[in-house]
Amino acid sequence: MAYRTLAAGQRAQIWIGGPGRTLPELLFETDAMLIEAPNWSLDGACLFLNAHGSLWRLDLDSPERGLILVEFKDLPELNNDHVLDPDGEHIYMSAMDGHIYRGALGGGAVDKVSPEDGNWHFLHGVSPDGSRLAYVQIGDLAEPGRLAVMEPHGAPAVVDTGQGHIDGPEWSPDGRWIYFNTEGFTDEPGHAQLARIPDAGGPVERLITSDTVDWFPHLSPDARSACYIAFPAGTLGHPADLEVEVRVVATADWSAPRQRYPLFGGQGTINVNSWSPDSRRFAFVAFPPT
Repeated sequence: MAYRTLAAGQRAQIWIGGPGRTLPELLFETDAMLIEAPNWSLDGACLFLNAHGSLWRLDLDSPERGLILVEFKDLPELNNDHVLDPDGEHIYMSAMDGHIYRGALGGGAVDKVSPEDGNWHFLHGVSPDGSRLAYVQIGDLAEPGRLAVMEPHGAPAVVDTGQGHIDGPEWSPDGRWIYFNTEGFTDEPGHAQLARIPDAGGPVERLITSDTVDWFPHLSPDARSACYIAFPAGTLGHPADLEVEVRVVATADWSAPRQRYPLFGGQGTINVNSWSPDSRRFAFVAFPPT
């Protein structure tokens, strides 16, 4: 695997949306690097993103300063699956060697926390108490992904979500549910839909039935709102460089979007939870061509 780069003439834009924002706000734009998957810091001061295989910080009070590299020691190149530790001082990161690492937000040494079990580990969720990780376990990259949960350095347990590839597993703020997208509701390839499963295990609950291909449900910290990305009908996987739509819903009714933000993007737009700590805003990335 190799990190993604911008095509000739393409730009990366960080936008801010939210339940009360009919139009999103452009926060930052660059044609120097393909940036992906913002996490909002728990103190509300900055965003953390990946670009060119590394982690970067963007300070919200001075975005004009640009991206600031977070320097880690002996960390393999990163992909776009990274999640903040609830302690507000560390971050878990999936790397292109297939493993999950934990490091301080200020950089420095890292700790590999995933097992040498021959699988790929694509992190998406950290439990609210910080004790467990939820990730997508894949043996061969051509195989469907499975939901796995583990303690750092512990033995993973695969959770039965039925047939079909799953992605994006992350806990609800109260820790009772794991939200994800799954291809298990259809016998045809693709057509991912949004779902959740009790943290303790149990039946999978479908959140919405739509004609679009829906990925990466992210709940706000107050659990009242959620956002996700909708791909065109018939899309297989979550590819880059498509006309897609980021949607905002009230968690009381996933079927009625409160906001819709059409954009050119897909992979990297909103792979991980990017809500602000006050639940009023979230960040996402567009990749418009010339």
